[in-house]
Amino acid sequence: MSSPARVHASALDWVPSPLGGVERRMLFRIGDEKARATSIVRYAPGSHFSAHNHPGGEEFLVLEGTFQDENGDYPAGSYVRNPPGSRHTPRSDGGCIIFVKLWQFRADDLEPVVRRPREGERAPLRPGVVAARLLFEDADERVLLEEWQPGAEVALEGFPGLELLVLDGAFSDGTDDLDRYTWLRLPAGESLKARVGPEGARVWYKVVPLMHERVCAFDE
Repeated sequence: MSSPARVHASALDWVPSPLGGVERRMLFRIGDEKARATSIVRYAPGSHFSAHNHPGGEEFLVLEGTFQDENGDYPAGSYVRNPPGSRHTPRSDGGCIIFVKLWQFRADDLEPVVRRPREGERAPLRPGVVAARLLFEDADERVLLEEWQPGAEVALEGFPGLELLVLDGAFSDGTDDLDRYTWLRLPAGESLKARVGPEGARVWYKVVPLMHERVCAFDE
């Protein structure tokens, strides 16, 4: 957690999960099937997971298609936080792809959050940012969706930790091109200075300590 990390997820193979029709691209993982993990997960049409608990919480963003569980349908662009102790039975009738983080909640973060497409407060704009929506904020964490102007320079700095996923378009950080579904994690003390590509970029990101001292205890 003390060094920058990035994964060009589109270049990874899909890895089958224990349940047929559900595959994963691993971005970060500690553990086996019980894991502190960040992944991109693909559900084939008609696939599902068995009912299960989330003792360490679950956070996900729907990238493509519609994700479903007993609480409702979540089309592309939906953002959900299922806190520690929650339980559900996920499925996708038509197929979907989600970006999901498991077992990375604080133990005292118990507020369920659902933001469907275009929900959430509009956030202040910064140079190079043409649209911004705040998905979640508390004393430790801010989660946003932003659209970056083609050809702009966009800076993110002074953060306690940063995690970012490119949803569309691309940008360069001076050493690498980060295109669709590239995942980036930067610890405190780092900064991001992005040169946005000619088609612009749309990004999800969160500003948060990378491993909070009150994160849910995890035992493999």
